[in-house]
Amino acid sequence: MLDKKLLEILVCPKCKGGLEYDKKNNKLICHHCKLAYPIKDDIPIMLIEKAERLDNE
Repeated sequence: MLDKKLLEILVCPKCKGGLEYDKKNNKLICHHCKLAYPIKDDIPIMLIEKAERLDNE
């Protein structure tokens, strides 16, 4: 589980927009860029090249 304060300050590294925490899939979602950033061991991996493309949105 990610710290709420951390979630409040994190932004998408590509567009600087807000992120939504997908608790079920353990990812941070940027709806604008359609990218999902993985979370490993409670640490968000905020690298664009590690993000998963969300083509189904």
